[in-house]
Amino acid sequence: MRHFRFLTFCRSYLMPGLLAGVVAGFGPMISGCGERQEEPIVALVNGRTITQTEFDLRWGELSPATRSRYEKDGGKRKFLEELITRELLMQEGRRRGLDHNEIIRDKTQRYKEQLILDELLKDKLQSKVELTQVELDAYYEKHAAELLDPLKASISVMLLPNVYAAKDLETQVNRGGNFAKFAQRYSMDEKTKSKGGDLGPYRKGMLLPELDTVIHTLKPGMVSGPVKTEHGYYLVMLSPLDEAIIQTDLATKERLRQELLADKRRKRFDEVIADIRTNAAVRFAEAARYINEDTGKR
Repeated sequence: MRHFRFLTFCRSYLMPGLLAGVVAGFGPMISGCGERQEEPIVALVNGRTITQTEFDLRWGELSPATRSRYEKDGGKRKFLEELITRELLMQEGRRRGLDHNEIIRDKTQRYKEQLILDELLKDKLQSKVELTQVELDAYYEKHAAELLDPLKASISVMLLPNVYAAKDLETQVNRGGNFAKFAQRYSMDEKTKSKGGDLGPYRKGMLLPELDTVIHTLKPGMVSGPVKTEHGYYLVMLSPLDEAIIQTDLATKERLRQELLADKRRKRFDEVIADIRTNAAVRFAEAARYINEDTGKR
């Protein structure tokens, strides 16, 4: 009698719950006569389920930039639509037998091997490769010709035959006269005369030693007093650089930093490989003698 009542209870109360669970996308679990809902399902694609956990996992794998793009264009609903599209394409690929394609299998194996290597090297290169300021400064000094001097100023010069002419023009420039026009008219420096004395952004080694000493005492917009050289008397003036030139210099500096960092990482990688090979038995087989550096032909 008790068994009969138990079956009647299950038919009356359990079966409707079972159907409702299936329609809602939940798989019911039966423990005695109790019902426990499994993980929520967010979509069914030709019978294949996309669970909440799978959705959350894939959403969490997105880069911040990609997630931000979705949030501005449809949010998680848009992402779910794309997961459904991806699943439809995968099902079509399987229907065509592409999951058994030998070429794809080979590529999959190589990709798997690459993941293993990446994980291994990540473990071997646990100590983060960083650059010290001393290393950076030395590298910048080595490539000083590519960088602006910290002075970050444009240099203009005017060469005059004697100290009196130099002093006269210095006075006129300080009273508001145009340095470039005076240089075009009076300068004896044939290399810069046509450009109004403009030498461009200052870099080490571009000036005579006598002039190089003077410019570090000037501020942008200032003109020096007459500077005696074996060629005559120079007037030198500093001008501020355009912002575009400064930004280009900063980009060059960052490129050099990345080059040095990549070189240091490569050296660290070589050290790791050398350590692994030290404890390995490697020998070339007979066929290796047919491998040439140029053609690889036998």
